[in-house]
Amino acid sequence: MQDDFSARTMDWYLACFGPVRQGDRVERVHRFLEEALELAQAQDCTKEDAHALVEYVYSRPKGDIGNEVGGVMITLAVLCEIAEVSMQEAGEEELARNWKRMDAIRAKRRDKPAGSPLPQ
Repeated sequence: MQDDFSARTMDWYLACFGPVRQGDRVERVHRFLEEALELAQAQDCTKEDAHALVEYVYSRPKGDIGNEVGGVMITLAVLCEIAEVSMQEAGEEELARNWKRMDAIRAKRRDKPAGSPLPQ
């Protein structure tokens, strides 16, 4: 089930990268983690706290994808409210920016090290 924003974001993804291919899920997971860490850093989370949380999460059983997506959305919505950032506006602004910089996004993907989670 897709909402309007999800559907429009997928339209952008397909226009930028073409049909979904093998390996895209892993790449999207890495990109999501990178963005989540950048958000944590922007909120003054320390590298030490981030490392401690990685150790904690990976010491536990793997969760259900649907439940984890729900948890991410609830946590992000509350964080946005506390930080006085509109989650919807921020998403719309980023999607609009992405349409304008598809060449740069494609180049970044093309130039990233093969098999690496790192973007460069």
